[in-house]
Amino acid sequence: MRTTLSVRQEDVKKKWILIDAENLVLGRLAVVVANRLRGKHLPSYTPHVDCGDNVVIINAEKVHLTGNKLADKKFYWHTGYAGGIKERTIGQILTGKHPERVVMKAVERMVPRGPLGRRIMSNLRVYAGSEHPHAAQQLTVLDVASLNSKNKRSIEG
Repeated sequence: MRTTLSVRQEDVKKKWILIDAENLVLGRLAVVVANRLRGKHLPSYTPHVDCGDNVVIINAEKVHLTGNKLADKKFYWHTGYAGGIKERTIGQILTGKHPERVVMKAVERMVPRGPLGRRIMSNLRVYAGSEHPHAAQQLTVLDVASLNSKNKRSIEG
């Protein structure tokens, strides 16, 4: 009789992964990152344990969206006052002060809600430019563009 392997939090060995998001399609990037954060790429995946890797994403401001999502896709929030619904398009956010929030929100919506999801999201670091302070972690580069030809889009197409 075989038993199912259930990993404990103490036995988890986390790796550090570096992903360059330049010209990558946002949704496809978010799927790969969410699976790495959860640990679903490992044979020892345990649903109730944070067994995923630490992921560092650079060049988040250069992420690509297909179709007309730059103008059509909107984020809404409410100020708390009457009539206080606000909206901002993804294009406005990407050209604004914090373009990394688009990638953060896309990944956040693909991990579970609740305490485990919040803990998993603490393993994600996103930077708008190519500079990051994690050189000491000896990052392993993950080439998401080579995983599938649809993952990368050129600027003109």
